[in-house]
Amino acid sequence: MIRFALTFLALFAAIPARAAVDIQEVTSPGGITAWLVEEHSIPFTALEIRFKGGASLEEPGKRGAINLMTGLIEEGAADMNAQAFATAQETLAARFDFDVYDDSLSIGAKFLTENRDEAVALLKAALTEPRFDEDAVERVREQVLSGIRSDATDPDKIAGDAFNKMVYGDHPYATPLRGTVESVTALTRDDIVAAHRNVLTLDHIYVGAVGDIAAEELGLLLDELLGDLPAEGAPLPGMADLTIEGGITVIPYDTPQSVAMFGQTGIERDDPDFFAAFVLDEILGGSGRTSRLMEEVREKRGLTYGIYTYLVDGDYADLLMGHVRSGNDRIADAIEVIQAEWTKISEEGVTADELEDAKTYLTGAYPLRFDGNGRIAGILVGMQLSDLPLDYIATRNDKVNAVTLDDIKRVAKRLIQPENLQFVVVGQPEGLETTN
Repeated sequence: MIRFALTFLALFAAIPARAAVDIQEVTSPGGITAWLVEEHSIPFTALEIRFKGGASLEEPGKRGAINLMTGLIEEGAADMNAQAFATAQETLAARFDFDVYDDSLSIGAKFLTENRDEAVALLKAALTEPRFDEDAVERVREQVLSGIRSDATDPDKIAGDAFNKMVYGDHPYATPLRGTVESVTALTRDDIVAAHRNVLTLDHIYVGAVGDIAAEELGLLLDELLGDLPAEGAPLPGMADLTIEGGITVIPYDTPQSVAMFGQTGIERDDPDFFAAFVLDEILGGSGRTSRLMEEVREKRGLTYGIYTYLVDGDYADLLMGHVRSGNDRIADAIEVIQAEWTKISEEGVTADELEDAKTYLTGAYPLRFDGNGRIAGILVGMQLSDLPLDYIATRNDKVNAVTLDDIKRVAKRLIQPENLQFVVVGQPEGLETTN
């Protein structure tokens, strides 16, 4: 078993970084669609399956059920208990990963060509015949509860949860997908079975595959693996009704450093101005280079070790968010600088040098994402979920390079909203009080 595992890891690590990929759209005989990149140089395939909706498909009053269910999928299936299932994976040198997010439930599978049929049969058992044994339910429940209790002492998590609750109202985004101690404690096995039935369904499914498998083989694999899933699941939630009015909310917490989450409304992925906003964010606070906020808050004033911003492209809401951590005696100064830079970039745009530097970084870093079959399979599914075309990988850098100074200036005035920038600060900040 050790030899097989080492072989698998060696093959996975041997795949070169690349950005030129030939994507095929494959439809199985049963009607399941997937995107495929064939790579026959090594006998290995990566499969990425996403079920749209994820934790946002939670039934009322059952927050945390989908997360708990996801943690239980590989804890026994068919006639195998948790230990037998893990042993079967190891014997096949297969790897399965199950994760849940606000917008999707993700299943990653990696297996050798020689073990493909056996690995697919094992994964199918996990997806269609999970046992949800009581002892496994209680064991995983305690792991989840431990994580929830740990989150309650983490200033970053406290700030993020408070921001979400403030912004998203009664949308599922407003509450942690892991649930609360009370909600998770109250969940029953029936709730877990219902969560499985609501999420793992054919109408929610997106698939990407990369590796040693031909289109016809993938079509047959899809029907064998996924064809027995229910046709329809729970309805997808509607768009979140955002409430962002600007100002500062302070949450007292005994810690030597304060954490601040800040944000405002963002921009939809299919908006014609998205790429200009993407480049603008990189200049303002992107984490991959020396941004304005890094220069002004850290380098010039020494108010933090790190600050960054990012676009949140949710299925049901879009935000422009940021994060900074600073000493309790300096966080007020940091926020003042952030507010000033938010106003400055809105009114003045950016310089030609800033734009060129951002383009160079964004286009140069993009190929580094394609560093393995599993990563590429995930990108293929992400493209499908965002309704991007098959040639997006080949044209993405052209879209970045096409952004002009006039585009940035126009989008900065449209997107950046200093008056609506909302801060949530967790700590003992000096000179800061709640303003809303």
